Amino acid sequence: MAGTVEKYGRGYRYRFELPRDPGTGKRRFMSKAGFASAREARRALATAVAQADEGRLVARNGTTVAEWLDQWLERAALDLKPTTIAGYRRAALKINASFGRSRLQDLTPLLVEQLYLKMLRAGLSPKTVRHTHSFLRHALQDAERLGLIVRNPAAVAKAPRVHRKEQQTWTPEQLSAFLNSTVAERCHAIFVVLATTGMRRGEVVGLRWSNLDLDRGVLSVIHTFTTVNGAMLESTVKTSKSRRQVSLDAVTVLVLRAHRAKQNAERLALGPAWVDHDLVFCEPDGSPLHPDKLTVRFRQLVRASTLPVIRLHDLRHTHATLALRAGVHPKVVSERLGHATTGITLDIYSHVAPELDHQAAEKVAGLLHLDLPDGRTGDVGG
Repeated sequence: MAGTVEKYGRGYRYRFELPRDPGTGKRRFMSKAGFASAREARRALATAVAQADEGRLVARNGTTVAEWLDQWLERAALDLKPTTIAGYRRAALKINASFGRSRLQDLTPLLVEQLYLKMLRAGLSPKTVRHTHSFLRHALQDAERLGLIVRNPAAVAKAPRVHRKEQQTWTPEQLSAFLNSTVAERCHAIFVVLATTGMRRGEVVGLRWSNLDLDRGVLSVIHTFTTVNGAMLESTVKTSKSRRQVSLDAVTVLVLRAHRAKQNAERLALGPAWVDHDLVFCEPDGSPLHPDKLTVRFRQLVRASTLPVIRLHDLRHTHATLALRAGVHPKVVSERLGHATTGITLDIYSHVAPELDHQAAEKVAGLLHLDLPDGRTGDVGG
């Protein structure tokens, strides 16, 4: 596959013929200008010809970044959760504001990193920037796979580090005080389940009586409610790890039995007006409980107390932290939380790791019988 180098404007360009278009049979050419010297153009020509021979040459096209992101999001919406797509669409707005009109093939790692710097200077958090980076990397990965670009510039660009903050949690005494203070609250049973299972807010709101076996003391996490732009969306949990069984303690079972008795009374009182969705936690007429409403009520109760202020989601962190400190195996904690791997659990709750390490040292030492430095013989851990 030969080619030519010729003077073009103030510089040089190369041009060579590609195989005919398989669909139309028309001749196709590849050219590129802007080289400072004929020697530089010849080197680039040799590289381009080699790539064409190996099937690695990407034909130039006018697809813009914004156009490709729109196409990618349309396809991704078939597989990803609505909340994920909503977050990606927000990220796309930031990307398009910077270089959405630029050709996809003109995107470089430098332009991508300049976007990240611009976002940080605008006051956006490193976490938000990394989320944008994740979206762009995945979208451009598919563009590379489909032959629209030679390489994925976002895979080379560096995103800012996110320094994980230590989770805000309550002590056993503080958690007990809160739960005991909410006995008269309609949401009391929800708070108990959140605190004793580590479930996510949407998972608890989506819990059905058919997923609950109080005799065995176990529930199945299958359904979840999420919110997108304030609207509630119901779905099943997406991953095999999130879809799980969680054991219940005896006290939580008693709380749920009392809650069911109250709900049955409401059902009888409303009669035909009751809307049956089989939900464990719902509005007084049986309709779904908006997750944001639960969050607002929790915030109000915490602020009205003398307890340290934490978020509703921090009940999940509190459950995990207390379980690890109590000596529950990290794999068990990971499975209760629905994490993909135990490593994720240990990474999130790394602040508990030193305590676990110390416990391990004492437990192993307690199994040994060694001569002590003062001449005594006994249990090292004793």
